Amino acid sequence: MIVDCGIYRDGRRTEGPADFSDALDEARATGDAFVWIGLHEPTEKEFDLVSSEFALHPLAVEDALRAHQRPKLEIYDDSLFVVIKPVVYEPKSDTVSAGELMLFIGDSFVVTVRHGEGAPLAAVRSRLEAEPEVLRHGPTSVLYAVSDAVVDHYIEVAAELQIDLEGLEAQVFAPTGSADSKNTAASIYTFKRQVLEFRRATNPLGAPMARLSSAGVPFVDDGSQPFFRDVNDHLTRAVEHVEGLDRLLSDILSAHLAQVGVRQNDDMRKISAWAAMAAVPTMVAGIYGMNFEHMPELDWVWTYPAVIVLMGLAVAGLYRLFKRRGWM
Repeated sequence: MIVDCGIYRDGRRTEGPADFSDALDEARATGDAFVWIGLHEPTEKEFDLVSSEFALHPLAVEDALRAHQRPKLEIYDDSLFVVIKPVVYEPKSDTVSAGELMLFIGDSFVVTVRHGEGAPLAAVRSRLEAEPEVLRHGPTSVLYAVSDAVVDHYIEVAAELQIDLEGLEAQVFAPTGSADSKNTAASIYTFKRQVLEFRRATNPLGAPMARLSSAGVPFVDDGSQPFFRDVNDHLTRAVEHVEGLDRLLSDILSAHLAQVGVRQNDDMRKISAWAAMAAVPTMVAGIYGMNFEHMPELDWVWTYPAVIVLMGLAVAGLYRLFKRRGWM
């Protein structure tokens, strides 16, 4: 559906024709105005009207309708098509979800298409309308403001994930160890999936931002390169942070698996120690359980208590030996 439609002249929102085509013609006629249309998960019928009025390329329209695109920048004859994936962090479930935001930048117009709930377009529009000196730069100002807001939010989400990672790290490296290794491993893998979702949003965006940081991009104001370079610098920080989280998660998983192996070895040593202590009286009892006739000690008065004491001393000696070696 169409969320908002505004005409901006000399950096300020003004009243204009309700028809898209008339509004665009008026904006192009004055030379200092542009039209900004915002859509949220439009249907094909809704978007056909917009795409026909603004002569959007059919391949870009198809991408905007179907979503599930990687961050990218594509240049067509009549417009510039940019895909950005904003992310949202849910503190209650400790999960990261990514939406999609498409921008069509052309001669005196901007069309934004939002999928999901992660795009901060309402806040960006309000902020820009309060800064007419920025809006005077036309559609480029919208592209910069949207990308800057999304990338800055990347850094905030990365900080939240860092806090969660520190908690998971404390759980894995607790002195007593984790009582439930299956749940710990599942938590690590789940966290790694969240980081992977985050990387899918941040890493591919580097190439479009680098392209916008250079001159010669159609429909982008030539004086905007320093601002996009600043966005690219923030994106680089976010990407490095995400990659650091991924490396730490791999190290934590390896450490957890090593701890599990050590605990299993400890358990096997304890089981082996108890089995060895049980083997001594079993062996002695097995010897005297053989029904041989010529066993002289069977006729001795003290044979039974002597054998019991011998087995007890042997078991006690083994217990002391294993205890000293840390097997018990």
